[in-house]
Amino acid sequence: MTAEDVVRQAVERHGSSLVLLCSFQKTSSVLVDMLVRVADEPRVATIDTGVLFPETLETWRRFEEHFGITIEVHDAIGPWTEANCCADAKVEALDSALAGAEAWMSGIRRHDGTDARRDAAHIDRDERRGLVKYNPLIDWTDKDVWSRISERGLPYHPLHDDGYDSIGCMSCTMPGRGRSGRWAGSDKQECGLHVV
Repeated sequence: MTAEDVVRQAVERHGSSLVLLCSFQKTSSVLVDMLVRVADEPRVATIDTGVLFPETLETWRRFEEHFGITIEVHDAIGPWTEANCCADAKVEALDSALAGAEAWMSGIRRHDGTDARRDAAHIDRDERRGLVKYNPLIDWTDKDVWSRISERGLPYHPLHDDGYDSIGCMSCTMPGRGRSGRWAGSDKQECGLHVV
């Protein structure tokens, strides 16, 4: 199946009970574009940790303007600590975003190489939440993503131009290839959202 096939199937099966989790990274640019083309009522949600880059907030605004959508906000703001944000607070915010949903969609790719992503499929089961999970871009490379952004003139996060392949919170993200800039200097590979 192509990525568009996966998105179309997700919308046909779940309609407005499908939620796209948006991080405002390059994969989000592509997925939001695919979703708004086929969904009458696209639901796009994001998690605000309270320590997002100013460039992320600006990209958020540009997404809403370009795609003509309002992005649902779910807060993971607590007393902020790396351990709190990247575990319970962020997972609770995702649970809030998915309350009442039948399915959710993410931009994870095998190309990213972490254990939680390597074995993912186009259509998975989120056993923890009892939901279907769609990963339309699972087999896309960076080249595929950037080609689509260029072809469609899509807005994208400007920190990608400054050497950030993967972008999270200001406090724990540095420039780096792949996911090497996330939680640099630690063994952490995932924030908990994609770990079942």
